[in-house]
Amino acid sequence: MKLHTRYLGEVTIDPDKVLHFPNGLPGFPKETKFVLLDLPGNPVFQTLQSVKTSEIAFIVTNPYHFYAEYTFHLDKQIIEQLRIQTEADVMVLSIVTIKDPFDQSTLNLKAPIIMNATIKIGKQYILNENHFPVKASIKSTKEKGE
Repeated sequence: MKLHTRYLGEVTIDPDKVLHFPNGLPGFPKETKFVLLDLPGNPVFQTLQSVKTSEIAFIVTNPYHFYAEYTFHLDKQIIEQLRIQTEADVMVLSIVTIKDPFDQSTLNLKAPIIMNATIKIGKQYILNENHFPVKASIKSTKEKGE
C-alpha cells in the first residue's frame, strides 16, 4: 500500500502494520489509522503517520530511552479498551516537540500513547498523576548530570 507522508515522502507500507486508534487522537478524532515509520539513520525516533491525511504525523519515541524511571498505572478501563492481556502487549510512546537547537526538544510524559502492540490498537492516555510534565526535556536527568 502506497502512502504519502509528511516527513518521508511516498512510502510503501504493509497494511498489517496499520495501528488503529478507535477514538482518534486528541484534536484529531477522525484520524483513526496510523502507521509507525522508522526515520532513516535514527533508531531512537519514529514518525506516527496518519494513513488518511499525509500532513498529520508526529515524531515519537520510547520515553524509556530518556527517562528509565518513568512509570505509571493503567486503569482498568484502558486495559479493557485496549484488550491488554499481559505487560508484553504494551508499547509506550511519547510525542516529541522538536525545537531548534534539537537538545531543547521535549517529550510529552503527561499523555503517552499506549498501544497494544499485539493487536495494533492504541490510545493517547492522559495520566492522572500530576508529576509528569507535558514538556519534559529530551535531556534526561542522567544526561544533565543531576
